Amino acid sequence: MKALESYLTTHATEALHASDIARLLKDLDESRFNQAIAMIPKELIGDVALELPDRYFGDFVDSFTTEELAVAVTELESDDQTDFMQELEEVNAQVAQEVFGQLDKEDQADILQLKQYEEDEAGAYMQTEVYTAKLDQNVHAVIRDFASLRKSGELENVQYLFVTDEQDRLQYGIGLDNLIVFEFDKTLRENIEQSSENFRPVMAEDYDAVDEIVKKFQEYDLSVLPIVNQQGVILGRITSDDIYDIMNEQATDQMYHLAGVDDEAEEDEAIFKAGKARAIWLSINLLTAIAASLVIGLFAETLQSLVALAILMPIVASMGGNAGTQSLTVVVRQLALGDIAKHDAFRTIKKEVIISLANGFIFAILMGIIAAVWFDKGLLGVVIGISMIINLLSAGLFGSMVPLILKKLDIDPAIGSTVILTTLTDVVGFFSFLGLATIILL
Repeated sequence: MKALESYLTTHATEALHASDIARLLKDLDESRFNQAIAMIPKELIGDVALELPDRYFGDFVDSFTTEELAVAVTELESDDQTDFMQELEEVNAQVAQEVFGQLDKEDQADILQLKQYEEDEAGAYMQTEVYTAKLDQNVHAVIRDFASLRKSGELENVQYLFVTDEQDRLQYGIGLDNLIVFEFDKTLRENIEQSSENFRPVMAEDYDAVDEIVKKFQEYDLSVLPIVNQQGVILGRITSDDIYDIMNEQATDQMYHLAGVDDEAEEDEAIFKAGKARAIWLSINLLTAIAASLVIGLFAETLQSLVALAILMPIVASMGGNAGTQSLTVVVRQLALGDIAKHDAFRTIKKEVIISLANGFIFAILMGIIAAVWFDKGLLGVVIGISMIINLLSAGLFGSMVPLILKKLDIDPAIGSTVILTTLTDVVGFFSFLGLATIILL
């Protein structure tokens, strides 16, 4: 509490950043959290609410009147306005309706426009605030208009001037560093025609998949991407800060899915919902573990006659599982980044198989020597060595193939890959080890 008071006092005349306030609020207990909220500058309420984890949102907005929340929404950019209102609807639909009714018509129209898009569509992430000019406008007039809008606070984070024709169809994107060296007494069209620069912008349509938008930002090293409709009319823009958030969410989703955890359930505070989501994957894992145990059961007599096999068996399974997870993680991540083309599957599989096979030979020799010395039985070393080569080879093969096959079937490669892979490596590992032991040792 004192830290927040000190921060607000020290920066009373400076621009505060919402993320700093949110960080300080998260360190407070419930009673001091509610007290500290009242100290937040009204113009930062919306930004702070969006910076806080979702579990804080309900308590946060309950501390303000609908009038205060309406003012807070007005201070946000259109994409953040939409995010705020959608979260508020989930917490309290009645309050959300009252807040929406107090917004001006322009803000209401922007929110309704952005809410029409699905979560995985580019339009859901764009800001409708965008600076445009016509081709035949005078450069000096354009800069004057831009300066006026910027001073009034109607525009923020502007790096590009988007130039349209008379039908508002996007034609060019001019960086402000280029704009200031244009001849001010000439039109934009004249300056563009005289310039050797290529001002044709990279753009995307409002219904494009957000994954494709992320790839464009990475491929072209963009700071902003204009969004147009099918007719080429500019609707808004997506900025790099939104892309960073999307990339962070995607990385989180992948980590959760690889662990068999539902990302939406984990974000929710309801313990039952999160527990249920985890239990589903644990149930699947239990069935696959039983399948692996059935393979072991086929060689019960072999295990009874040679206790050393029971001691060494987990080593074979563990090495195969870890090697397979390494290949799986690499391939899933490369698929997410778009580094594996459609014709590139064989190269990826071959690379992972070669790496796993090379490691298989190295650890087969090492473990073979250890087993032979440990149990004073040379053939036992041969058995575990051959088994380890087979299992690591299969781990590289399945670890690379499973996510590629799931991707081909249009299934998220991160979902279920680990369970499938663990089953395959366990079955191959146990079967090869115990099968070879039965043939060679008995």
